[in-house]
Amino acid sequence: MSKPVAVGVVGVGALGSHHARILSGLEGASLIGVYDRAAAVGRAVAERLQTRAFPSREELLEAVEAVTIAVPTPAHHDVGLAALRAGRHVLMEKPLAATLEAADELVEAARSRDLVLQVGHVERFNRALRAARPYLDQPRFIESHRLAPFQPRGSDVAVILDLMIHDLDLVLDLVGQPPIEVRAAGVPVVTPHIDIANARLEFSSGAVANITASRVSLQRVRKLRLFQTTGYLSLDLAQGSGEFVRLREGWQGAGSVTSLDDVVEVLPLDAPEAEPLALELASFLAEVRGESGGGVSGAAGRAALALALEVADVVGRSRVAATRW
Repeated sequence: MSKPVAVGVVGVGALGSHHARILSGLEGASLIGVYDRAAAVGRAVAERLQTRAFPSREELLEAVEAVTIAVPTPAHHDVGLAALRAGRHVLMEKPLAATLEAADELVEAARSRDLVLQVGHVERFNRALRAARPYLDQPRFIESHRLAPFQPRGSDVAVILDLMIHDLDLVLDLVGQPPIEVRAAGVPVVTPHIDIANARLEFSSGAVANITASRVSLQRVRKLRLFQTTGYLSLDLAQGSGEFVRLREGWQGAGSVTSLDDVVEVLPLDAPEAEPLALELASFLAEVRGESGGGVSGAAGRAALALALEVADVVGRSRVAATRW
């Protein structure tokens, strides 16, 4: 067994505290400590996990090989760059940065120093998606709905960067190419930013994706549907479950068709139970050790950010045009 990776967590609020919790018991990790700008928050998490609360970010960076960063998005660039310049591997919570220029600096800083830079698009590790991957075969139409009740956390940016970016990353990964056309619309409801948005993406392969995100819903919904020539996959990302409605082999030559059951079979999808964030952190540590971890690279995180910003720009322009009309 390789020596455990000495790792720390910068920012241990709502999400970062879960990073620290998992790392404190994760095989292959040695949680050296945490740092939070709110010292009392850092001390409380450190005491609960029996680790050290560092008095400064710099002191934490001196003590570790790698860090996970879960600070507010506007601080991603400064905190990430400090860690990379100190020679530390970085897992940055999504989005990679607030701007493409900042994202490019982070990607280049990691590349030039031969450091691992990953981005926390945790839905890649969702149980339903893991179960579906063996059956994926060039999806032609993708439909996603990500709806959530309102909460102040994350509402300082448009829902596109808060929630939709998860699905934009998934679509880019599933299709394997950037879109050639982006159409989008959205409206603010309870914040000055866009709270509900829909985007339609078209790809040179002929694939189409229709993505809806809302943070003013009465219920939580995280569903992904994928249509391909071999059948239809319906995934409930919230429950981690799904099914593959698969075309039966040779059904066209089987004589008369009397019902849909003659054409398709329903295959329940299953994958081993595991906390997605734990899988994400394990993949990061594997990459740090020089192994293939399958995490979301800085370049992939940059691509998701670029698409989210493009969608936001299209929404902004469509609202301006509607106002002028």
